[in-house]
Amino acid sequence: MGAKKKSSFFKPRHIEIIKLVKESWLTLLLAVICLLVVAGTTAASAYLIKPALDDVFIKKDTRMLKLIPLAVILLYFARGLGMYGQEYLMSRVSQNIIRRLRNRLYDHIQDLSLSFFHKEKTGTLMSRVTNDVTVIKAMVSSLITTSIRDCFTLIGLVAVIFYQIWELAIFAFLILPIAFYPIVSLGRKVRRVSRKGLEAIGDMSSFLHETFAGNKIVKAFGMESYEKKRFFDKTLKLYNIEMKQVKASSLTSPIMEFLGGLGIAFVIWFGGSRVISGVYTTGTFVSFLAAVVMLYDPVKKLSKLNNQLQQGLSATDRIYDIIEKETEIKEDKNPVGLKRSPHNVIFENVSFKYEDFMVLNNINLKVNPGEIVALVGMSGGGKTSLVNLIPRFYDVSAGSLYIDGVDIRKASISSLRDQIAIVTQEPILFNDTVRNNIAYGNWNASDKDIEMAARAAYAYDFIQGFPDKLDTMLGELGGRLSGGEKQRICIARALIKNAPILILDEATSSLDTEAERLVQKALENLMKGRTTFVIAHRLSTIGYANKIIVIVNGCIAEEGRHEDLIAKQGEYYKLYRMQFGIGDTK
Repeated sequence: MGAKKKSSFFKPRHIEIIKLVKESWLTLLLAVICLLVVAGTTAASAYLIKPALDDVFIKKDTRMLKLIPLAVILLYFARGLGMYGQEYLMSRVSQNIIRRLRNRLYDHIQDLSLSFFHKEKTGTLMSRVTNDVTVIKAMVSSLITTSIRDCFTLIGLVAVIFYQIWELAIFAFLILPIAFYPIVSLGRKVRRVSRKGLEAIGDMSSFLHETFAGNKIVKAFGMESYEKKRFFDKTLKLYNIEMKQVKASSLTSPIMEFLGGLGIAFVIWFGGSRVISGVYTTGTFVSFLAAVVMLYDPVKKLSKLNNQLQQGLSATDRIYDIIEKETEIKEDKNPVGLKRSPHNVIFENVSFKYEDFMVLNNINLKVNPGEIVALVGMSGGGKTSLVNLIPRFYDVSAGSLYIDGVDIRKASISSLRDQIAIVTQEPILFNDTVRNNIAYGNWNASDKDIEMAARAAYAYDFIQGFPDKLDTMLGELGGRLSGGEKQRICIARALIKNAPILILDEATSSLDTEAERLVQKALENLMKGRTTFVIAHRLSTIGYANKIIVIVNGCIAEEGRHEDLIAKQGEYYKLYRMQFGIGDTK
């Protein structure tokens, strides 16, 4: 198991990034040409020092006095074009890679099961899609630009110094391997610390998401000072991690500067003595010295590149931790497509285990087409878990769940969920128009369909009171609406989907009496002709149910109509007495 993890850590993830780079090969080729121009002009500018000194200043050649300035102008014009081209083209490559990587990451996250979202923090996931991917962008851009440009610059300058004074050139290269070990060692440390930094940023993003979304509670309980202190602690932790990273990465430049200084000092001492003795001309030596000075700049950049590479690889690992995560809900190899029609739903010896906790035990239940089933029981009994098995938000741990005789694990996930509409206790709306929030249930719906759904959900009248009516933006999570208004928009969304199976998960439990009355009327319109599962908090709202299922500790304790269950004086009777404040009659 451990060996497998090591293999995936060191090979496929990094190859995937390289594949993304290769797919932009044409743009990359143009960028490389521009990089070659920059590298070539850098080497040429070092070489031009020799004729400038020897021919113009020493030999006083007037012809060269005219040609060399012209050559310099053309050289730096070409250099400027090359720098602009490589910057623009490489940004285009890296930005495109990051766009596609973000798309792939988000696409995969959306396909993961509900249990994944229960385990992961929202802010942490947001950080991976935004911050971590940006770190990879910096790595890709720097890796390609710096490695190609500075490698070619290095080659050009090496050619110049070997052409000018080969014996001194050999010495200049002897110092470079000495710097290799500390740079690689520091790079490993940068990678370790960088991963911790990304984790700290993810934790901070999660904290910000929670405290901003829950700001009403923070203020209501007077916890502003407490949350400020928690945030300050997190920023201090991030600061300490980042300073460790700076400490490690900043040592690279001083090492290269010192070693470069040693090399240049020796070149000046040895080469200067040779100029004095007449072995080298002044122009040859100054040109060589300029090329050596220029040579250490790309070497320093390449050494710093290792730090950026390690940071990028840390971000790559965090992103591919998500991309390589397999969903628990698997599509059958030969899925069956369910067709729109009234459905029966059968639970056959169904058990469900979430992590190490058994939530449902041996559930047997048959619901006929168009039948309304109410699920009641104490909180934590397993009611929501039971209905979450129907759209395969989770898979059964044992037993089978059938729709019209088809095991839902054999059905295609898209066709299965197309049969189901859900209205939850917490109304989830998006920061979009009223129209689009309703049409979320059916993007092909016409304006007339949307209006009819709004009327049937008793939402049309309050929508007409908005400044832009159906085109009014609802704000984050529908923040402009009251609880009852949000719920009626959600019911309109479910209505327009027109799915044959309906799940109502305590859809009225959080509403006041007036809002509940309107929502209940809207729900009655929604339930007509549909196989309906109603999780009910208030027993007074389920008198219309064809059958009531009492769930206790993950098992079906009782089943029947209201009057029959009251007569039994069992679990349902206890709930009824508790809710309506009926004392002990014994």
